[in-house]
Amino acid sequence: MVGTLDRRAFLGAAAAAVAGLGERRPQEPLFRISLAEWSLHRTLQAGRLDHLDFPGVARNDYQLEAVEYVNTFFKDKAEDARYLRDLKSRADGHRVKSLLIMCDGEGALGDPDAALRTRAVENHFRWVRAAAFLGCHSIRVNAQSSGSPEEQRRLAADGLRRLTEFAAQHQINVIVENHGGLSSNGAWLAGVISDVGHPRCGTLPDFGNFQLAENEWYDRYRGVGELMPFAKAVSAKSHDFDALGNETHTDYARMLRIVLDAGYRGYVGIEYEGDALPEAEGIRATKALLDRVRTDLARYY
Repeated sequence: MVGTLDRRAFLGAAAAAVAGLGERRPQEPLFRISLAEWSLHRTLQAGRLDHLDFPGVARNDYQLEAVEYVNTFFKDKAEDARYLRDLKSRADGHRVKSLLIMCDGEGALGDPDAALRTRAVENHFRWVRAAAFLGCHSIRVNAQSSGSPEEQRRLAADGLRRLTEFAAQHQINVIVENHGGLSSNGAWLAGVISDVGHPRCGTLPDFGNFQLAENEWYDRYRGVGELMPFAKAVSAKSHDFDALGNETHTDYARMLRIVLDAGYRGYVGIEYEGDALPEAEGIRATKALLDRVRTDLARYY
């Protein structure tokens, strides 16, 4: 009896497998695409777009399912429960995921002055709480400091560690972007993250932010490669496009191979910063490029 049942089970499974050959399972994309709010900074600053409407614009104008906020555009609302409820309701209503809040202007997390460093750490607490309420996975911060590279590394790691310990209590990551100065040195920033040594402290590699000083640039491909082992988000910075739709400063195919080779399969955020195209066109051009390269690379991954 047992043998008969086993044989029937085997034949049933085989038949199902054969039938399944004619069905094509939907394949997960290599990465998903989100929209960084900074892509629309001129529109926002001119008052032609309200921050609360950003999730709806991402979905309706660009057919994107996830957003990355910038605290500059709701700087006085981090602890405004009513405002945050409204923002969350709008994002949920448009079926848009809130991924992270990019935080600027809250002090240097690596300030040599211990009191100012502590103040900078605590200034970010409200953004951690806001991010948790909105359903984000991270806040993006800066590793700003001063002094020798070694001293800055120690100070930045101290501030980041303390902030990360607080953020971890809210299930929020603290991620650092290469954002000018020493933070645009991939090896230095990777060293800082290693020194923090916390699983919730990582990086947000940006394809274009590798200017160390005036007329001094770090190799962007090397830098992204050094930061990817710690990446919890990725920023596809774009400025200008050629007639074929390629970004003229960054080889997206080469860069996205670096991203994918690191095992990253999360969101890649559009961050258009160019002047030649209006913001809406720049966003669409970046999205089209990401779509095309993702399709081209799918055969290899």
